[in-house]
Amino acid sequence: QWQQQQKVAFEASEKVYTEALTRNGLLAQFKAMRDAYRGNPNHAFRVVFGQYLSWYQSFVGDYPGAHDSYSIRQLPAHDDAPSPLGGGYSAKPALDAIADLAKGRKAVFFNEAHNVPLTRTVTVEMLSRLREQGFTYFAAETVYASDTELAKRGYPNAKSGFYTMEPICAEMVRTALKLGFKVVGYESEKEGNGDVREVDQAKNLYERVFKNDPNARVVVDAGYAHIQENGRYLGGESMAQHFRRISGIDPLTIEQTMLIEHPPGTENHPYYHAVIDAVKPKQPIVFVDAKGEPWTLKPKAYDVSVFFPPDVIQSDRPTWLDLAGLRKPYSVSGSTFCQDQYPCLIEARYANEGDDAIPGDRLVLNPVEKAERLEDRLIMGSHGVMQASLYLRPGKYRVTSTNEANRVVYRQDIDVQSRDAAVLS
Repeated sequence: QWQQQQKVAFEASEKVYTEALTRNGLLAQFKAMRDAYRGNPNHAFRVVFGQYLSWYQSFVGDYPGAHDSYSIRQLPAHDDAPSPLGGGYSAKPALDAIADLAKGRKAVFFNEAHNVPLTRTVTVEMLSRLREQGFTYFAAETVYASDTELAKRGYPNAKSGFYTMEPICAEMVRTALKLGFKVVGYESEKEGNGDVREVDQAKNLYERVFKNDPNARVVVDAGYAHIQENGRYLGGESMAQHFRRISGIDPLTIEQTMLIEHPPGTENHPYYHAVIDAVKPKQPIVFVDAKGEPWTLKPKAYDVSVFFPPDVIQSDRPTWLDLAGLRKPYSVSGSTFCQDQYPCLIEARYANEGDDAIPGDRLVLNPVEKAERLEDRLIMGSHGVMQASLYLRPGKYRVTSTNEANRVVYRQDIDVQSRDAAVLS
């Protein structure tokens, strides 16, 4: 009965999503999906459509809302390793530990939760270190091979991929390009999901990287268990398993989706808060033993597991958007940028990129009188002025604001400066 309800919910979700895409502009599309979610209290529909909504919430910069709308609880399981606490392991910053583990490897696979861009941050921050080690290719799930102008253009646009519509994912691709990586799309173009997709992804990855460049070294970003190294997956095997069989290369697999804080109503893995309470990390961490061997929650499936600290929210936005100091907050007010037209989508594009570029950051301001619900995303200043912060690298930007009709209501050129943040040259 539940499977039948899910099938009906999936069909309804696809219908809503298809209709929303006919709306003019990202803000109108997001609002249509949000309204459909709020207007249908059916449990099965909300479970299924919550994932669709969460993608678009991440696209418009509503990261707390995206995490609340869809979450996969992480229960203890028989294949879990013992806790790293008291087991001879010590906590290390994830960036340092992964850099050590990647030395000499041909392939490093990171996974992500698609609606939780927090799980993309370590990957973005690691790219410069991996490039210094000699990694030459970068590949990300749903980056489209059909965008043949991506490298020449130097930035992703709406035709570059699906998840790249989200600014942190776009920043991942943009960063790779600027660092000199060859960015490749390995997404399957065949009909069908499950093992058909996994095999084709693995084949594409091998043929577009190693077949013509045996000395290549690749960094891969993929969703969830696409990178697991053992076990059954979607009726077959994972992309990583097929890749290893095709290429003979054993990738370093970095699990980032399990040991994150889950929103209220879902469940964290019991190790999560035990580690957070004991270590009190301010940045993502991994555990290693005295020999430098990493701890992993799933020893048969992944090489290393990353713990992410709970979100710190300021002005309704998570502070991890600073990408470990690469970016800084830049305050924007609704009175100036929205011109009293709400909801209002504010986007900051690099000054040297086209108007088609996915922005460095974007957010929605939407005042609702006496709103109390989290999803209303109300940010009020001391005099009733809407304000929030974009997170941007130092440099020059074009900031535009559009209303629900997708009409530009305000433009401003800005110059973000910081002694502490790193410039992406």
